[in-house]
Amino acid sequence: MIDVRVLRSDPELARQAQRRRGESPDLVDEILDRDEKRRTAITAFERLRAEQRTLGKQVARAQGDEKAELLVRTKELSTLVKEAEVAQTEAEQAFQAALKRLPNIAAPEAPAGGEDDYTVIEHVGAPRDFAAEGFEPLDHVELGKRLGAIDIERGAKVSGARFYYLTGVGADLELALVNMAMDQARGAGFTTMITPALVKPPAMDGTGFLGQAAADVYRLPAEDFYLVGTSEVPLAAYHADEILEPDTLPRRYVAFSPCYRKEAGSYGKDTRGIWRVHWFDKVEMFTYTTLEQSYAEHEKMLGWEKQWLSKLELAYRVIDTAAGDLGLSAARKFDCEVWIPTRGGYGELTSTSNCTDFQSRRLNIRGRFPDGVKPLATLNGTLVAVPRAVVAILENHQQADGSVRVPTALQPYLQGRTSLEPVQ
Repeated sequence: MIDVRVLRSDPELARQAQRRRGESPDLVDEILDRDEKRRTAITAFERLRAEQRTLGKQVARAQGDEKAELLVRTKELSTLVKEAEVAQTEAEQAFQAALKRLPNIAAPEAPAGGEDDYTVIEHVGAPRDFAAEGFEPLDHVELGKRLGAIDIERGAKVSGARFYYLTGVGADLELALVNMAMDQARGAGFTTMITPALVKPPAMDGTGFLGQAAADVYRLPAEDFYLVGTSEVPLAAYHADEILEPDTLPRRYVAFSPCYRKEAGSYGKDTRGIWRVHWFDKVEMFTYTTLEQSYAEHEKMLGWEKQWLSKLELAYRVIDTAAGDLGLSAARKFDCEVWIPTRGGYGELTSTSNCTDFQSRRLNIRGRFPDGVKPLATLNGTLVAVPRAVVAILENHQQADGSVRVPTALQPYLQGRTSLEPVQ
């Protein structure tokens, strides 16, 4: 949620951010109009309440006809106060509803435009040249079958499209990736967490996932729960309605959790295999810090993700995501996209977002500082989304004989195995 004082003092900043996202700037003017009506309603209510209190004191002192007249006015005023209170409540609700629709103000550095308007910051490593090695790479679906690692057919039988089983070395590979990711984050000072996969509406709404991303969210209406699409949600809500002391910042958490997404806007996209699925496991980093320190923390998050990809020995590029592809909460987002041989291109494997104080305002998370109590900044960053990491490892490290080489850093987490072999 944006600080309304920013909109009042510099509305053009928000209008420009909306244009860079490809959204209408009219929302900014709608919010300011509702803000003015809200403030007018508050003033009217407070004026009537003050008159009501004054009149109450006069009635207590009055006698005879004067008291009778004052009691008539008291009754009239009581009706007016109730009406003004209703008007104030409605004006406040209309204002809050409009304000919640406004995305975070995109950082000036974020490129303008939509999904395809990103800027490539750097390339790390070179895609493997299979032609020079004399064989055609198999995709992860075929490799998964040969290794006994992925069972998509039974996943579809049991749960439907975009579900799967990881079996044998596939399941071992997930556990290895998760444990290595948690070890890296723990070594960087993160507190390890296992978070709820079901959350109440305020947690989902507070992190911004009931806005633009609502179509991808699974809801259990009978119990009024949501299934999280990322552990960012329970991690962000962990300190909701709390005031944190500055000497405890930054607070860094890393969580392992299942994630659930409808993928509502991806009909016909990435339908083969396990790249885009309805359920997957993920390891997510999350930081609470000050707004001033959030920009340096964002670079650190990116650095940890690059360190992780280097351990997996993958060629990748880093992109600066365009404003229109940031989602509701992020002011700036970096994606690390890994080369996938059979796609003939790059695909997002990790990402990190600086949400500045947008989520903390919605969730009422603040810090106590010498100059007052202020909202904190929140940041998130994925270390490993398991299915995509499995795809990247299988396809990039496959050998001509059908085996898959295990990256050196991952070997201790796979019982010392140096390769994954086809099942006999």
